[in-house]
Amino acid sequence: MNEELEQLQKKKIECLSWKNIKPWHEQLLKAQEIQKIPCEVKLEDWLTIGKESDLSDKEKEIVLQTAKTLIPWRKGPFNLFGLEIDSEWQSNIKYNLIRPHFNLKDKVVADIGCNNGYYMFRMLEDKPKKLIGFDPSPLTMLQFEFINHFVKSDLVYEKLGVEHLEIYNHSFDFIFMLGVLYHRADPVGTLKLLRNSLNKDGEVLIDTFMIDGEEEVALTPNGRYSKIPNIYFVPTIPALKNWLNRAGFCDIEVLAVTTTSSEEQRKTKWSFDQSLEDFLDPNDKTKTVEGYPAPKRVYIKARRKN
Repeated sequence: MNEELEQLQKKKIECLSWKNIKPWHEQLLKAQEIQKIPCEVKLEDWLTIGKESDLSDKEKEIVLQTAKTLIPWRKGPFNLFGLEIDSEWQSNIKYNLIRPHFNLKDKVVADIGCNNGYYMFRMLEDKPKKLIGFDPSPLTMLQFEFINHFVKSDLVYEKLGVEHLEIYNHSFDFIFMLGVLYHRADPVGTLKLLRNSLNKDGEVLIDTFMIDGEEEVALTPNGRYSKIPNIYFVPTIPALKNWLNRAGFCDIEVLAVTTTSSEEQRKTKWSFDQSLEDFLDPNDKTKTVEGYPAPKRVYIKARRKN
């Protein structure tokens, strides 16, 4: 392991003592004292771990308080010993959309921007050789560790971003990057990082915001897009294909185009105070509050040029 990566991974532990994170971690430790494992895990739309009768009343209260402490839950949903954690995003909709387009059996796989690991847990059904998630958020890391304490998988969670792929000590057969590219100021450079981290004939599957159009152009929001501050480029599909080609990909395949709906993204008691309905123009749902086209996503798969 190189020194830079080793230092970054030390910070993963150090952050647990930070003033704002320590209470989350202390509550997690209480949940990790519960040893009702192994328990039944169902890799379904609601990722279901155990059943209510597995826990004592005291243990149920610890699980409930831990889940509440780790709010907001953006990805899910989870059913943990009968406790329904109804996340902001119904991530099963996205997962079921992309599920027919990959086979991860015996492959080394990365999920860039993995959040709390919902997709990785679902991917276990494919029996990959190794599955590594990358996300720099301490909160989602603790959510992952909370769930994985009971699942007891061998998933790896790295508190790292896509920019750290170039120093990472693994290359991959398949890389997912769902909902990340529009947060990157250099999308072609980001795609090159993915390409350089793939083994021969390796594949990527990404989704990103898009705008309609046949020209190779991209929207550059002035300030916020759908109330999100760090959205840099929203391309047309031809522009995205151009980016992938320039980054060293071939066999580019558009899998689906979707318009984000309130069925997929909405406020719940487990999430933020605002969600999709607050991000759209109240008088014209085809536009964001800033006047841009309402969020649409393109799902696209490509193979590394060898």
